[in-house]
Amino acid sequence: MTTSSSERGISLGMPELPAPAYPDDVRARLETDAREVVARYPDSRSALLPLLHLVQAEEGHVTRTGMQFCADVLGLTTAEVTAVATFYTMYRRRPSGDYQVGVCTNTLCAVMGGDAIFEELQEHLGVGNGETTGDGKVTLEHIECNAACDFAPVVMVNWEFFDNQTPASAKSLVDDLRAGRPVTPTRGARMCTFKETARILAGFPDEREGAVESGGSAGPASLVGLKLAKGEASPARVVHPRGEAARTGAPHEPSPTEHLSSHDAPQDTSASDPAHPAGPTAEEGE
Repeated sequence: MTTSSSERGISLGMPELPAPAYPDDVRARLETDAREVVARYPDSRSALLPLLHLVQAEEGHVTRTGMQFCADVLGLTTAEVTAVATFYTMYRRRPSGDYQVGVCTNTLCAVMGGDAIFEELQEHLGVGNGETTGDGKVTLEHIECNAACDFAPVVMVNWEFFDNQTPASAKSLVDDLRAGRPVTPTRGARMCTFKETARILAGFPDEREGAVESGGSAGPASLVGLKLAKGEASPARVVHPRGEAARTGAPHEPSPTEHLSSHDAPQDTSASDPAHPAGPTAEEGE
């Protein structure tokens, strides 16, 4: 049995009700900020992403009123603004907590304990994925890779890193956030609320102490290759055929022509092997 569009609550051909307007004082303040943002771009529509962060900083999520404001300022349709606001996950479409707690459940973080952390936080907070605690403090979600695999498993709060987490440390973290106790990210500046974070992402000055000086860097695992290239790290260990070291009773010293592994061996390329320069394939040369 099929249902009509009216039975499904969809009104085809009917104009959408206009979004409620911001109070005059709020709109005047936002217009002042918006002019500053738009002035940074040669094409005004390029300012849409930071303007969405600006209206998100006002209400904690991107509302119909906020999208209408962006459309009015930039001369866009609400459909164009909505298409962008619904594409990026950093824009919230419904009210959420002061602290967005994201647990990475991508491959490396998952196998290092991210899945266990997420499951225990759901039980501890009494919420599911994308849900907010009753006090409005914490919204829990699982997130994709945030390029911090050296420090897995990683939890992010309003996009600040909390590295090498465990279920116990993650539960302590959310308890502190809900109680209003000071929380210090592993890297970066002190914590701020989601609204404050959104205003910073809109491009306004980050007034937090240590916001610049405390920036993070790549971890040891990511830096091994760079250190090897600079001669700052020991060469890779030679792995002998099983039992060979036991038979000889002496450590094996590689000869000048012996490579430590196929990954350590220099590879012939058009730059390193002039006798075999790269060129068009036979098909391309015909």
